[in-house]
Amino acid sequence: MFATTPLCVVAVSAGLSQPSSTRLLADRLAAATRERLTAEQDRTGRDDRDVEVRVIELRDLAVDIANHLVSGFPSAGLREAIDAVTEADGLIAVTPVFTASYSGLFKSFFDLIDHTALTGKPVVIAATGGTARHSLVLEHALRPLFAYLRAVTVPTSVYAASEDWGSSGDEYTEGLPSRIRRAGGELASAVLGRTVSGASRALGLDDGEDAVVPFEQQLADLRLD
Repeated sequence: MFATTPLCVVAVSAGLSQPSSTRLLADRLAAATRERLTAEQDRTGRDDRDVEVRVIELRDLAVDIANHLVSGFPSAGLREAIDAVTEADGLIAVTPVFTASYSGLFKSFFDLIDHTALTGKPVVIAATGGTARHSLVLEHALRPLFAYLRAVTVPTSVYAASEDWGSSGDEYTEGLPSRIRRAGGELASAVLGRTVSGASRALGLDDGEDAVVPFEQQLADLRLD
């Protein structure tokens, strides 16, 4: 029996405190993705690959990142982290909000990655902050950053304000756990090359046989735009 290469999901956390809500959000997104990847493989029976999850804490690499920016030479630990991100099957990127944008540490790390190294890689973007007023940072800062890096961000992005932790949402808004599960499902589907959306639904009368578009086709369409 031939061994198969594990599916690898890497989460990058730019949290500075310890414990960190940014790290907590990264852990929960990684767990949701792993759960969905395992469930999808069990359901179809076509894949039988282990799922590996790695979380990279940028706070532990802050000095190495600064040294690399001025010297051009990465340390062994930083080189390993960059390789893990570029070689991952799926990426989760989580930053705290600083001055209405991503943190300087987060941006400095991704500045070190070649702008073609993430081409076509599925990514979940997420952020944490003290107030929901900064939630648009996902759309006006993070999504353009990963578009420049040629990655494919899944439709659902996750913002966690202080009041979101422990909240189940209301009749108008999904709670944080629901958004985490949806984003993890979308990333798992993209990693498996199926659909970008992690939502499951029954096909209706108006759905043709092409209603579910394979991820590879969505990526090809994106490159044509």
